[in-house]
Amino acid sequence: MPRHSNQDPAQEHDGAMLAVLERALEAAPQDPAIHRAIAEVKRSHGDELGALAHLIAVQTLEAYASGAQTDAVKGLCDVATGYFLKGDDDTAERWYRLVLMIDPDIATAYQNLCAIYFRASRFDDAERCRARAYQIQRVFIESPANPIRRLLILCVGQTSGNIPFESLLSTGTNCRIKYAIDYAALEEDEQLPPFDLVFNAIGEPDVAAPLADRLERFARQCARPMLNSPAAVGLTQRHLIPALLGDLYDVVVAPCIRSETAPASRAALTESLTRAGITLPVLARPVATHGGVGLVCCETIEELEHNLQATTGARYLTRFHDYRSADGYFRKYRIVFIDREPFPYHLAISPHWMVHYCSAEMENNAWKIDEEARFLQDPCTALGAHVMAALAAIGRRLDLDYAGIDFTLLPDGRVFVFEANATMLVHPTNGVLAHKNPYVQRIVDAFEQLLLRRTSA
Repeated sequence: MPRHSNQDPAQEHDGAMLAVLERALEAAPQDPAIHRAIAEVKRSHGDELGALAHLIAVQTLEAYASGAQTDAVKGLCDVATGYFLKGDDDTAERWYRLVLMIDPDIATAYQNLCAIYFRASRFDDAERCRARAYQIQRVFIESPANPIRRLLILCVGQTSGNIPFESLLSTGTNCRIKYAIDYAALEEDEQLPPFDLVFNAIGEPDVAAPLADRLERFARQCARPMLNSPAAVGLTQRHLIPALLGDLYDVVVAPCIRSETAPASRAALTESLTRAGITLPVLARPVATHGGVGLVCCETIEELEHNLQATTGARYLTRFHDYRSADGYFRKYRIVFIDREPFPYHLAISPHWMVHYCSAEMENNAWKIDEEARFLQDPCTALGAHVMAALAAIGRRLDLDYAGIDFTLLPDGRVFVFEANATMLVHPTNGVLAHKNPYVQRIVDAFEQLLLRRTSA
């Protein structure tokens, strides 16, 4: 029986030809002739971008074959990065793999492959690529043509734990010199390119803790101003926050302990909780995590004991506080501190005690958006002058140039602290949530002014 198709026969032929060529490319990814043939088919289909990518591959492969490679692979790496930035991870991965076949020492290719594998939950592959990237290169420079400053950004490469600084630090004005200090030898500190100012972006205190001596040594020997003292970052571990902030007026912090290993017995667990003033229910979470990753609320001592025995690694144990508002909803406010001054960032309102902005369905409820807008426009009126005074005191006590606090208001008007540290994310958004963007810009502008002041000083 004849096969019927609405597709043009020529298109069918080209599609079949493309499939054959792509299978051939899998077997011989470094064959310029196959890339050139694919480019011709893609161009005939109107896929100019795809055709250009394969023509760049042809040029790169031929340059390397002739021995005149120089920086030829950079263009191909840019092709891969273009697909990576578009979110086309499969295509980006294929191009990055070809880049590394040609030149196995391209650190950015390994960095972005790490992100691709992490998104695909291929964690072992992600870690392998991360380690390889920072073995090759520890310093990464991004610079506009005429930067107004050269900013050294201390960060870690081995794990998450860096302040999300992309929105804070415009590449239009800053030369960003990212230094993965956890992979660098001591002598590399003396070999860094010139810089005007240092931003310690290792904001997660549990990640920074093993590097404490290394970071303090860098701070002592650095001749330039540094934002976010490593010592101040270290004091923001969750189990240290009650001692750091708990004596401030109108501030409440739930007791918290850090459990390094599973308890020897139920009696030992009960004793440690009692000694810390922690009663059930208890929140248990892995260290160095945010966004509710691994967070559970244990209603009984048996449930808590099982959780600790079934998991590995250190965990924080915090007394749960039912902070539900009178209307039955849970509210989580975020304030960002720039040079210790508070700026409103967002308010999330949820029917569940584990409040996250991304799952609170803010965009689907006009009344939530309206309440958040009132908080952003005039936090003093929304929260009260005494709350703003308490928040300002928290900012001074944290003593960080960039930090933030997630909190709620208790029925008696006091500030109940969820967490306070330097890892707080700030970024613009789109759609119905774009009402936040002027306030995000205020934070970015305030940080820019801080950079100007410190650079001038």
